[in-house]
Amino acid sequence: MKRNTITPRNNWQAEVEKLGFGFHSTHVPYWDESVYYSFEMNEILFIEKATAELWDLCLGAVQHVMDNNLYAKFGIPEWIIPQIEKSWTEDHPAIYGRFDLCYKNGELKLLEFNADTPTSLYEAGIVQWFWLQDFDKNRDQFNSIHEKLIAYWKYLKNYLNAGKLHFSCLKETLEDLTNTEYLRDCAIQGGLDTKLVFIDDIGWDSNENQFVDLENEPIRNIFKLYPWEWMLSEAFGKHIPEDRNRALWIEPAWKMILSNKSILPVLWELYPDCPYLLPAYFEAGRLTNYVKKPILSREGANIDLVMKEVSLQRSEGMYGAEGYIYQELFTLPNFSGHYPVIGSWVIGQEPAGMGIREADSLITDNKSRFVPHLIE
Repeated sequence: MKRNTITPRNNWQAEVEKLGFGFHSTHVPYWDESVYYSFEMNEILFIEKATAELWDLCLGAVQHVMDNNLYAKFGIPEWIIPQIEKSWTEDHPAIYGRFDLCYKNGELKLLEFNADTPTSLYEAGIVQWFWLQDFDKNRDQFNSIHEKLIAYWKYLKNYLNAGKLHFSCLKETLEDLTNTEYLRDCAIQGGLDTKLVFIDDIGWDSNENQFVDLENEPIRNIFKLYPWEWMLSEAFGKHIPEDRNRALWIEPAWKMILSNKSILPVLWELYPDCPYLLPAYFEAGRLTNYVKKPILSREGANIDLVMKEVSLQRSEGMYGAEGYIYQELFTLPNFSGHYPVIGSWVIGQEPAGMGIREADSLITDNKSRFVPHLIE
């Protein structure tokens, strides 16, 4: 794995905007093509193999949580547990997830799993691929995201409820909307009948006991780029068990278990010999060098990196009331003050590619940049 600096394409902003990538720059640059990471094929195969194995371990951990009624450790309210277990036993459709991995000195370690609302899918699947065609179309990437998305939507078509597949995210969130519309476009290419409705506009018909869109069309299948824990805290979410259509929510309710950082101590307890896992615990005091993480934090908020009881780095945020886990400290590799984390995608139960986020500190937050990669 090498970090390479290059000259960006002339007028690259216009090139990425042609692809519908409108959030390449905010108050800080997000898309950064002044650098790329290169990998040897054996490294890519290593990442791919680890991703497949971690996915299998995660499925085993979900079953363990259910079998041992560990929901309280995840802060999951009791009223939604039947819905979680039903979505698991009935094998409700799941599309994707992103493992955040640290690759350093030949070792690969799982930092966390974004299993419910992972973003950067569009950048990984489309934007960096078109960058590569301009940079060197004879090279390749670890990237079959687009093909796998279309193929899996096509496969799932026969498992959805009759009716449209709605796609939803919050209003006025360009990044979320771009990722949602990208997934919707792949579903359309897979032959599905789709419709966009913002989360804010989903209604509940109390007479018919069903969710409806703005045209009062019943919602029977819905992809939502909106966290389950947010839905559960709102009156909106309380209607899910009452829904007469038993709408299929994608990602399904069982993903609440995997998207929660409490899964990290569970994985470690179950699979302590796995070379990709870091020791992780619910209790403080088990580790000398560790990362303290809220079980539901996002974008690197409220993280504390501790070495020998001294805080190396800490981020602010609004999380923590839900509880913490403690994971052994395994710092990101340092490329002259740049720290990359690998986001390895699972689509349709299979490894599908990766994207790299690069930060100027050990904590990857919402100011980190997306940088492309290629295979040497």
